[in-house]
Amino acid sequence: MSRRRSVMSEELKYELAKDLGFYDTVQKEGWGGIKAKDAGNMVKRAIQLAEQAAARNP
Repeated sequence: MSRRRSVMSEELKYELAKDLGFYDTVQKEGWGGIKAKDAGNMVKRAIQLAEQAAARNP
């Protein structure tokens, strides 16, 4: 299985995990321990933040 390059920084991923309430799981089990729904919510939130940043800086 090939490793994919992450588009999000580690800092952003941890920040999102804290905001979305599954940071403890990441600390205990790593990123592979989170639910698919949590990963999807993390991506959705990252997209929202990117869209907001783009709207502020046209």
